[in-house]
Amino acid sequence: MRENELSEVIIGCAMRVHTALGLGLLESAYEVCLDYELNEAGLNVGKQIPLPLVYQNVQLECVYRLDLIVENQVIVEIKSVESLNPIHSVQLLTYLKLANCKLGLMINFNVLHLKEGIKRVANNL
Repeated sequence: MRENELSEVIIGCAMRVHTALGLGLLESAYEVCLDYELNEAGLNVGKQIPLPLVYQNVQLECVYRLDLIVENQVIVEIKSVESLNPIHSVQLLTYLKLANCKLGLMINFNVLHLKEGIKRVANNL
């Protein structure tokens, strides 16, 4: 599947999680449930994957951790906050660049209607 097709499946799985759990839980609760849904959908999912940073030609380990990466193509950053801020998108774009991925989804589960909490971030490699 390509990134856009994957994003549709990811969003569908996130909606099932949000419908079942509602809002107000910790990010870790949504993360484990979304990981479960994505695996049930037959997707390859990495959870809390270390993302190294290269600084002055030296690879520094475990500087960042990806919440979820689906099929090694789409990074999913999970939030449970009052509102998404521009810094959240910048953070996800940085992850995309470091992981050499094209598409990321920021999903804020702390909203009444999940569609209001989803933001796509693209990395124009």
